Amino acid sequence: MISSVLPPSVATAELFRDDPAAAPLFPEEERVVAGAVAARRREFASVRRCAREALARLGLPPAPLLPGTGGAPRWPDGIVGSMTHCRGYRAAAVARRGDALSIGCDAEPNEPLPDPGILELISLPQERARVRALAARRPAVCWDRLLFSAKESVYKAWFPLTGRPLDFDEALITLDLATSTFRADLLVPGPPVNGFNVTAFDGRWRTGNGLVVTAVTMDRLP
Repeated sequence: MISSVLPPSVATAELFRDDPAAAPLFPEEERVVAGAVAARRREFASVRRCAREALARLGLPPAPLLPGTGGAPRWPDGIVGSMTHCRGYRAAAVARRGDALSIGCDAEPNEPLPDPGILELISLPQERARVRALAARRPAVCWDRLLFSAKESVYKAWFPLTGRPLDFDEALITLDLATSTFRADLLVPGPPVNGFNVTAFDGRWRTGNGLVVTAVTMDRLP
């Protein structure tokens, strides 16, 4: 699924179930989850298996993938990427820095957010109005969850470029039903890229297998 929302220059891998025996960790990674419960260890190992498979498609050997600042993964030199995991799904996407400056991807169950109050916390009034309109047109998609996922993807693409957080109310997401795309207009100053300040991120979304997946790729040119 994840490959359907990313360009061909991005290598991807995904799993729909954990297989701990097939996802060994490096000693450095083992130390990160030494005190974690079994479910967290499986999740951690499986998403790194995906990342290593994706990196292998770029010709890179296996290497430890440790959390860095803000929990974002530290990728090998010259590589950008993103990992995501939710119930029943793990995925990773990577690219050479010559092909992309930043990647953000996210997967969520295609289910309503667990508490109606969460939508109020993570969205702007214009976004909530759009979610209601889209839900009336295609109720099979949980648009509140899709909006949340899009914001997560934007954050994951934003953070490596800036090194600072992006709050939920600092980007206005517009979801497009006809094209399965979305746009995130930044409401705060964006990072400089190639002499220009980024003002927006563009992404794609898909549903299937009980999931919603979203992704943003920042190309070399703004």
